[in-house]
Amino acid sequence: MAEGYELHYWPSIQGRGEYVRLALEEARADYVDVARADEGAAMMRLVGGGKIATPPFAPPILKAGRLLIGQTANILLFLGERHKLAPQGESGRLWTHQLQLTMCDFIVEIHDTHHPISSGLYYEEQKPEAKRRSREFLKHRLPRFLGYFERVIAANAKGKGHLVGARLSYVDLSLFQLIAGLRYAFPRAMKREERRHRRLVALHDHVARRPAIAAYLASERRIPFNEEGIFRRYRELDG
Repeated sequence: MAEGYELHYWPSIQGRGEYVRLALEEARADYVDVARADEGAAMMRLVGGGKIATPPFAPPILKAGRLLIGQTANILLFLGERHKLAPQGESGRLWTHQLQLTMCDFIVEIHDTHHPISSGLYYEEQKPEAKRRSREFLKHRLPRFLGYFERVIAANAKGKGHLVGARLSYVDLSLFQLIAGLRYAFPRAMKREERRHRRLVALHDHVARRPAIAAYLASERRIPFNEEGIFRRYRELDG
């Protein structure tokens, strides 16, 4: 697109916007991370709706010409087809989208380890519940999700270690972010899990070495993990 893209997301966290940033960076797309300059003022106007015919519920939001697209998986569905980050055929695109939606479910469960009662409460107000939720997550849900994606890679007939087809897709980029975030939030648990999920580790490492992604990770555009985003490091939650 000659006019480029506008990405609207919170300026101080990776969050769900990071999955979109990774796709834009891998595509070497012309985009502006708007909130980094205006502290989210434009984003809040978009969420507020006003006279917008199709107002987004929450960020991330991608503005592409006259299109205003919300929801992480929906934005990636759009970018995947436009920038060859998804298969060309309908069945392949739907399978890729399905995997991304499963990752979105996973992200919700990761977030709820530190906010199991309400996002409106501070972590310190729900620590006992967070400890219990994290124990259950690490014992049951983490291995189940990781095992699923490990099997998807193994079953990919075209091989080469990707989730879909024989070339990189946006779900590979999202998987990279999931592994990186889980390593930050649960380093002890992930050290155990990674021994059982070698394909996921190999895919993470492959994505990290890609020239555009490596340059992004080394730049100031990559917001560091912190205790305000989805992935938070609380030692007491890392079983």
